[in-house]
Amino acid sequence: MAAKLVRAQHLRDIEPLFAELPDGVPGPAVELRACLLGELALIGSGGGRPSLEAYADRLRELGHPLARLPRTRLDIEHRFAVRVRGLGSVKTAKQLRSRFPEAPSTDGGAVAGRGARDARDDGRADAAARPFRAGGWAREPEARFFTLPSPLSPGDFGISFIKELPLRCLAGEGSRRGSALACMTTPDDVLNELFTASYVGGVNGQGQGGAYARLYAWESLCALMGLPIGVPLLEAVRCAADHRWLRFMAFTDWFHHDTADLAFAVLDPTRTRIAVLAATDTDTHRDALG
Repeated sequence: MAAKLVRAQHLRDIEPLFAELPDGVPGPAVELRACLLGELALIGSGGGRPSLEAYADRLRELGHPLARLPRTRLDIEHRFAVRVRGLGSVKTAKQLRSRFPEAPSTDGGAVAGRGARDARDDGRADAAARPFRAGGWAREPEARFFTLPSPLSPGDFGISFIKELPLRCLAGEGSRRGSALACMTTPDDVLNELFTASYVGGVNGQGQGGAYARLYAWESLCALMGLPIGVPLLEAVRCAADHRWLRFMAFTDWFHHDTADLAFAVLDPTRTRIAVLAATDTDTHRDALG
């Protein structure tokens, strides 16, 4: 509803809704206004309006989850809800290589991967996976975390390393397990994919409004980096630049190889902690029909 109002109404018609500040636990009316602020921020509107700024400040005092989002779109969010002609989902190895530089496959990476230890964190995994769950993607996403006994050489952070991790998304028999590659990417690419997963939704799921899709994307990105809940997002942007980011693709049976497949790996600045997030979607109704 908030997204429809922002698209259909002029700001001067929306602004009176914020004349009265909430005085307690947010109800449906307050929730709508919080979402309106989020939608306005995504289109770069409403900034500097005293009534809107005062309402946003009050939401922060009340601890509303959307209140932690900046009132303006950050530079790292430049692709949110923006369609670029010719840049659809990546479905083939050729497409992945054409967009991102391939990470090397090294013997040192394979050796280091075999020494990785599982570092289970259910709360962090839930936050990392939320964009896909909220969007109703077909399969439960895989969010895993690992530690290394010694720092990983940056040149060894590639597909040979990832293939040695005990990941469900890489499980399978035969040569298909070997048909995988990893490419270097950037945090804005990962953040945009997380936003899109929630905003657009799965084939048989339901997309979220822009405000909550933005929140879930940031919560997921922060979880991948192991940042504490509630970290200022500008601080998260700074931290993201210190991490190494990979997109990888694997032709195993875990992935549907249909409408969308996503897989990321993140190496922290100490080079001893790795996060992996993988998700896949398909038209389950079509699959049921054979």
